[in-house]
Amino acid sequence: MKEKFLRRLRTFAFYVLLALLLYFALRNAPLTDIWEALKKLQLWQLFVLLGINIVIYMLITMRWWLIIRAENKNISYFPLLSIRVAVFGISYFTLGPQVGGEPLQVLYLQRKYGMTYTRATSTVIMDKLLEFLANFILLGFGLTAVVEAGILSANSGNPWVALSGLILLVFWPPVHILFMYKGKYPVSAFLRKFSNNKFVRFIAASERMAGTFCRRHLSSMLSAIFVSVLAALGMVGEFFCITFFLGLHLSFWQTVASWTAGWLAFLVPLPGGLGALEASQVFALGAFEISASLAISVALLIRARDLLIGGLGLLAAGRGIKK
Repeated sequence: MKEKFLRRLRTFAFYVLLALLLYFALRNAPLTDIWEALKKLQLWQLFVLLGINIVIYMLITMRWWLIIRAENKNISYFPLLSIRVAVFGISYFTLGPQVGGEPLQVLYLQRKYGMTYTRATSTVIMDKLLEFLANFILLGFGLTAVVEAGILSANSGNPWVALSGLILLVFWPPVHILFMYKGKYPVSAFLRKFSNNKFVRFIAASERMAGTFCRRHLSSMLSAIFVSVLAALGMVGEFFCITFFLGLHLSFWQTVASWTAGWLAFLVPLPGGLGALEASQVFALGAFEISASLAISVALLIRARDLLIGGLGLLAAGRGIKK
């Protein structure tokens, strides 16, 4: 009876947490303005955007599935899809740069397939590294677009100097993967300079398993990288569709630069980059003489997409915890 009570209490507490996350994200969300922005699109255009996002999440899930399946052929693909959407929902509505839901991936693999926490965590480490690899490749391309489009032309000096910190960040995922492939583990080495407690040993073991994956399953890793790049290109393609559907006349470099500004806005430690996304589009599109109202419409469509998927993700997370 005590175990049953504690289990129900944990489930209730988790639902309360999900409700609070949803409340804090929606209380300042301009829902009326979002609806007005959606009304500017035709029905077929909404279906196109919805279809693109379905494909994107199928590709994101496939990346994780390829990593897991390299060592366990019994893992099913489609159940992982709801987990990935749930991970996005938790990450979107919590503080931080779009992270926070990853423990749900670890718990699912441990509870559903009996994986150890260490091995499950290693798959998530590889999944995130390959996600960052693809996104940062596009970020490097996007930073080039920011300079080519002239957003930083008003700044004195070399614009590449202003972006040097982000440029260095772009090189982290491929360098980390290369280190692990060579049997070197930078995260573990860094953490051990401060402590060697149980948590650090757990991270070190997970990083070593991720390195083993890089060496033993090179073909699976390359396939996962390819799928991850396709997903990232899908995100950029969706932004092109949004600007086209709203009648914004932008060059290729201007569109990529505006997408980059929105991507960087999600690095702000706010739930869903609330406020930062809108400001980034007003700033970037304003530099191309696009009115603030149209810039806000772009941001509101992105916000509508994320609230829809994030809300579905929270429902999926609650359903999974209940099970």
